Amino acid sequence: MSLDFQPATGVLATLDLLQITQAGKVLHLRLNRPAKRNAINDTLIAQIHTAFLNLPADVRAVVVSGEGDHFCAGLDLSELVQRDVAAAVLHSRGWHKCFDDIQFGKVPVIAVLHGAVVGGGLELAASCHIRVAEDSAYFGLPEGQRGIFVGGGGSVRVPRLIGTARMMDMMLTGRVFDADEGERAGAVSYRVKDGAGLDKAFALAEKIAHNAPMTAFAVMHALPRIVEQAPSEGLFTESLMAAVASNTPEAQERLAAFLAGKAGKVVKQ
Repeated sequence: MSLDFQPATGVLATLDLLQITQAGKVLHLRLNRPAKRNAINDTLIAQIHTAFLNLPADVRAVVVSGEGDHFCAGLDLSELVQRDVAAAVLHSRGWHKCFDDIQFGKVPVIAVLHGAVVGGGLELAASCHIRVAEDSAYFGLPEGQRGIFVGGGGSVRVPRLIGTARMMDMMLTGRVFDADEGERAGAVSYRVKDGAGLDKAFALAEKIAHNAPMTAFAVMHALPRIVEQAPSEGLFTESLMAAVASNTPEAQERLAAFLAGKAGKVVKQ
């Protein structure tokens, strides 16, 4: 994909553990701790959160990837410090806030996964809306072998992708899924060869960036909540969201273009 990415400016340019560039409506956020397999410490989680809270107004899609041989090896255990219960809860809630603001943020997010997608790395990937996995990607939740428990939202998001039984297996036995197993389990949206992840993600981001913003908002914010509601409440919420989305000026223009034969029909590609 030949997008012309340029370095970010302003607040985003100050985040030294991230490489952030932008091409048109697409922003690329790359974790930049390759020597640590992009393991997440307190500074990195704060910088990721800052980046998503300060996305440029013209961005319509974000691609998240990792520098080096791995996407993200999870929590940086070398910086794991002794915390009392209250401090530990607050630490976990800080991760929750960051990943909530990705999942329920301003724009759709695509994760490009290669190498380790482990622990907190899998929690980060699960907070994104689409996941593209290269051949080298592998998925693990080693917390069970480390005497700890997931704390970045994994117990909520990961079972919704792969099922509770699979997550229990991974945590209890240390089972690791390769990219094909991850796809079959539901953790992966698209599978590509090594080195092809970014091109695939950028192509998807370009498509997403041209969607109507209110429709993207509905998919990101309403759909996950509708799924958690009782059917009658979900159907009512769907009616409200459908009415809002279809009555924006952009939606009206797109519907008129389709009826006038100026927009393409759905075809199998």
